[in-house]
Amino acid sequence: MPDSKDIVLDDEREHRLGFDEAILCAQKTPAQISKIVEMSQAGVGRRLFTRLDDDKFAALPEHIQQRLVFDNLSSTAIFGELIESDPVTQVAIISAGSSDAPVVAEAQATLTYYGKSCLVVSDVGVAGIWRLMERVEDLRPMPVVIAVAGMDAALPTVLAGLIPASIIGVPTSTGYGMARDGETALSAMLSSCAPGLTVVNIDNGYGAACAALRILKALARAQA
Repeated sequence: MPDSKDIVLDDEREHRLGFDEAILCAQKTPAQISKIVEMSQAGVGRRLFTRLDDDKFAALPEHIQQRLVFDNLSSTAIFGELIESDPVTQVAIISAGSSDAPVVAEAQATLTYYGKSCLVVSDVGVAGIWRLMERVEDLRPMPVVIAVAGMDAALPTVLAGLIPASIIGVPTSTGYGMARDGETALSAMLSSCAPGLTVVNIDNGYGAACAALRILKALARAQA
């Protein structure tokens, strides 16, 4: 087990930003993750773990596994008390294809951790644009929409021309050849002709959810 001095958690982040520190597990060892669970129990009492895959979760000691609510699709785990979701849904997550499901799930899991319910609309890419048009009225009331798309990533641009919401684009690594593991989708979103489109990094569902939380908190302050 690593010495706790090798791990420095930012337990004051929630007081500064309104959301606490998530733990990126991709480059961490099971021993480090276990230590963070123990430190979290003694500290803030809750924690979101991201990019925790099946193999790494299985490598955790059983008593650590039992403390975590693990979801393999989103590769996330929640430690501590689950917050009851807000009765009013203010965020929608919309995706171009079913291949984008893990990124959608990561964004949804992050919002769930913070007690935010969301509307999920899947597989409405613009190659069959009628699928999107059938859901526009469901999306129109939402103050924030997270739009997840790979390949040419046209979905956020089209959506930003149809509804007034704050649109957060998430390029994904879905696609063939020149999709370049999401680089083409990222470039397309950054080059969008839709004014005010916000873009996060490739496959970054967690970052998109945090951007949505910032917007919602700003709206709440303005309405207070």
